Amino acid sequence: MTATGPARPASRPGRLRRWARQLPLRARLVAGFTAAMTVVLLATGGFIYWRVEYALDQRLDADLAAEADVLSPLVQPDGTLRTSDLDAAVPGVSEHQVLDRTGRVLSAGPGLGDAPVLDAGDVEAAQRGPVYSDIGLLLPISKRPLRLLATPVPGSGPAAVLVVGLRRDERDEALRELLGQLAIAGLGALVITAVVGERLAKAALAPVERYRARARSIASGATGVRLDVPTERDDEITRLGHTLNDMLDALDRSLARERRFLDDASHELRTPLTLLSTRVQLALRRPRSPQEHEAVLRDLQTDVVALTDLAEQLLQIGVATGAPAQGPSETGDVRSVVARLTPTGDHAPGARLPATWSVDMAGTETVPVPVPDAALRQVLLNLLGNAAVHGAPPVQVAVRAAPAPEGAVAVLTVSDGGRIPVGFLPHAAERFSRTDDARGRPGAGLGLSLVHELVDRAGGELRLCSSGAHHRYEQRHDLPCAHPGSGTTVTVLLPVVDPADTGAAT
Repeated sequence: MTATGPARPASRPGRLRRWARQLPLRARLVAGFTAAMTVVLLATGGFIYWRVEYALDQRLDADLAAEADVLSPLVQPDGTLRTSDLDAAVPGVSEHQVLDRTGRVLSAGPGLGDAPVLDAGDVEAAQRGPVYSDIGLLLPISKRPLRLLATPVPGSGPAAVLVVGLRRDERDEALRELLGQLAIAGLGALVITAVVGERLAKAALAPVERYRARARSIASGATGVRLDVPTERDDEITRLGHTLNDMLDALDRSLARERRFLDDASHELRTPLTLLSTRVQLALRRPRSPQEHEAVLRDLQTDVVALTDLAEQLLQIGVATGAPAQGPSETGDVRSVVARLTPTGDHAPGARLPATWSVDMAGTETVPVPVPDAALRQVLLNLLGNAAVHGAPPVQVAVRAAPAPEGAVAVLTVSDGGRIPVGFLPHAAERFSRTDDARGRPGAGLGLSLVHELVDRAGGELRLCSSGAHHRYEQRHDLPCAHPGSGTTVTVLLPVVDPADTGAAT
């Protein structure tokens, strides 16, 4: 068993990052502006200071070199200067020293004194060439700041190095004044940056705050409310507002559809439930013979079957609406589904199909589409059920694969001799939608709605044509309708899946 020590505290950078993430967005934007300006000011100020310092040092170095050129010929082999020529050459010069090869002072002016101003390394370097150095600091202020130049002394005597110096008071004062001005200007620039950055961030985030306030009212239950998006601009915030408004429009449309669906479902369910309740009440009103009870039970069974069929269709539509889009691995073959479905086959209980129908399948190759066989069978059963209940003979089913600009398309058509009013074509695929003369027939108006959901989810297209009138519920496939002008034809267009992709998926 191993003992665990106390948890290590988070590092300082980690704590700073967490603290920064907790700041409001406006504060983070202002901090970012200020930090960026700080870097720019430091870089600019550093460059200006370096250039001014370099220029001042160049001037001092030129003066030092001139003095060294004058004094160097005056150095005697023993290290002393010819004083008779010194005042004539450089009047009043006092900052100089003459050193031997070990750094010992051989002679010096009163300005530098007898203490060596160079260390052993500088003395050795000065014997090979000129060496510049400084005495005293810029900050804190030194009492006697000097700029020194050490040069080699020609000859074979003890004198080896000549050191001359100049006061740096004016140079240091100019640099200190420059530092103060840069600091004042930098602080002022940072304050202005923070103020301007805060105003800009506030102005940029003002639409977001308006969106938030409006979204809160929408979340509290307000409907039909939209974000106030300016139309004269086209930036990221306005595009976000337009996108959110589009999303709210879609949500409102979805909510309206769901409310209509619930209203229609409650209305459709109320009828069979009322019939059930009425039949039970009538059956209990007086004593009945066994034959009468059997008749009542048969009527009740009919109502229960209708109610079960309605509930099953509602469940299928709910599953089709909420399920994700089919992937490439969920494929089916339209041709095989049509071939297996026959009038005498084993169908779902309560399925209403025509007594007979003809099948026209051009070619023998498979027609793979991104819809499972079970869903394809449901589509075909619903289309045949509509033809049986609302159409008229003859009923014909046709399957073919047709080329289209966007790729091969599977075309499934179910035609019958019935007729649909032209004004009803755009509404035929809506839930619980039925014509006036169809309300006395079986069904709840959900068959085409389920077909539309399944086809739309697979990226297909549903078309409804009757007596020369055409309606397309989507505009996905550029393929003309090809069917007789009389009667009613329901066309389902589905994209054909590449056989290689189908094989890889399975």
